[in-house]
Amino acid sequence: MSAQVADITPAVRPAGFGDVLRAEWVKLWTVRSTWWTVAALVVLGAGLTTLICWGNADWLADEDPSRGGESPGSFITWGMMIAQVCAIVVGTLAVTSEYGTGMIRTTFAAVPRRGVVVCAKAVVVCGVLLVVGTVTALLGYVGGNYFLDRAGVGMALEGDVARSMYGSGLYLAALGLLAMAVGLLVRHTAAAISIVLATVFVIGTMVILIPGELGEWITKLMPGNAASSLVAPVSFNPDSLGAWSGFGVLMAEVGVLCALAWWLLERRDA
Repeated sequence: MSAQVADITPAVRPAGFGDVLRAEWVKLWTVRSTWWTVAALVVLGAGLTTLICWGNADWLADEDPSRGGESPGSFITWGMMIAQVCAIVVGTLAVTSEYGTGMIRTTFAAVPRRGVVVCAKAVVVCGVLLVVGTVTALLGYVGGNYFLDRAGVGMALEGDVARSMYGSGLYLAALGLLAMAVGLLVRHTAAAISIVLATVFVIGTMVILIPGELGEWITKLMPGNAASSLVAPVSFNPDSLGAWSGFGVLMAEVGVLCALAWWLLERRDA
């Protein structure tokens, strides 16, 4: 009689979404550039808001918004405009750093369902930027409002001011997701960062040169401008889209890019 050979092959459990999520969290935070970029986001976002409020507090005290003067609400989240750059870098590196090292092949070998990997990356990046962005805006408010209060033009943390705090986190999360989508499309760090920065800061400003109402509407709909009212209690541009309608436009644009990136990801080699 032939002896039966016991099957000693260990059972392998397919990676679930929670496993992929933990892996993406570890990968994001084991890269030193993430720590430096997030630190720069907090320092620049909160620090510049505090600095701008300190330098303009006395001038704002003499301004009358009802007669066309600037409102303190236009300055209380000013530093978040610069923090956008750091959010774009975080979103880009979450994708392109793996393409640069070839680690993406190992990731897709371990998790063949590429859409699961992308969703996990998106959840991690958006979660980090939402929390860090909101905390940074609150730190800037505390520092900046200290000087505004001393000048008699302080703002209570309620209403549109409170909305601008978590709105800053939402906006940075959306920008991070936008940068992720572009990173998946071009697979190159410098190219992806350059494209997103040019779209948000350069093209978004230059399209106003298009004459007539067409130029005005294109300007409003550009990714860097659409949700600008969400970040500030009082926008510098009174003709910009509303806070939540503008954020809806931005998320629609990000959604289209993410869908295109997903479609190409499923059809291209790693």
